[in-house]
Amino acid sequence: MSDSHPAMSTSREVRAWSTSGYLMLVVFVALLLLFVWRIVFFAGGDASDSQAVAFVFGTGFLAVVLVIVAKGFYMIQPNQAAAITLFGSYRGTDREHGLRWVWPWMGKTKISVRANNLVSDKIKVNDLRGNPIEMAAQVVWRVVDTAQALYDVDDYKAFVMVQIEAAVRTIGSRYPYDDFAHAEITLRGNHDEVGVELRKELIARLSMAGITVDECGFTHLAYAQEIAGAMLRRQQAEAVVAARKTLVEGAVGMVEMALGMLSEKNVVHLDDERKAAMVSNLMVVLCGERDTQPVVNAGTLYQ
Repeated sequence: MSDSHPAMSTSREVRAWSTSGYLMLVVFVALLLLFVWRIVFFAGGDASDSQAVAFVFGTGFLAVVLVIVAKGFYMIQPNQAAAITLFGSYRGTDREHGLRWVWPWMGKTKISVRANNLVSDKIKVNDLRGNPIEMAAQVVWRVVDTAQALYDVDDYKAFVMVQIEAAVRTIGSRYPYDDFAHAEITLRGNHDEVGVELRKELIARLSMAGITVDECGFTHLAYAQEIAGAMLRRQQAEAVVAARKTLVEGAVGMVEMALGMLSEKNVVHLDDERKAAMVSNLMVVLCGERDTQPVVNAGTLYQ
């Protein structure tokens, strides 16, 4: 016997029925004038009992209609929407801004579809190599499906914050913080590529809430304090080694070129021992950190 869980039903935004509130405002004003005129006309005349009964019922009916019309008005600002429900059932979303009107017994829940800018808190993450790092991200998001945002998650704003933190942790553990050899994508050296991956991860996580991500990026990226000093010394050591390697490679090439040109142009003929001494002297001159002091040889080549 296997356990089965029913899949969560996904809401989809549809267009709701509504009408212009300005048209209904004209109707409301006309009914209100009629209501006032009936009261004034009845008060100024000598009505019979039947006319009084008709006045009461007619005026009462007008009052009910006025209340119904008045309760149906609502205002939608630019880049705002209103989800319309009927006795708990979603009937659609109204995105027409301005004064709007629906039946008063229909619920109206307003939701912003403007862009939101959120900067997450700094969180500690272990990168691909297990080094603890601190990360924080800036995300520009907005609601694209009001039905999903309101009815598929409990609190879509809190949902966004939690998913941003989860996405940052996922991306942070997927790549190393730094790679001096530049052999792979890193968090510090490949901001664009990592930013694209972060946006894809966020869109996938937030799609169930009807939310998309327009832009995102890291606002803080550094080693955690407990290893920051050690990692800085490591980076400095790797930089020194790399610089030395480049320097030695260049020096070897220059020595090779010097010996080749001396031999090619018959400037001087050197035996193996003197070539070795010359190579040693050139390597010391080219690779040394201090300025060299020339020594003039006043004797022969071998003295």
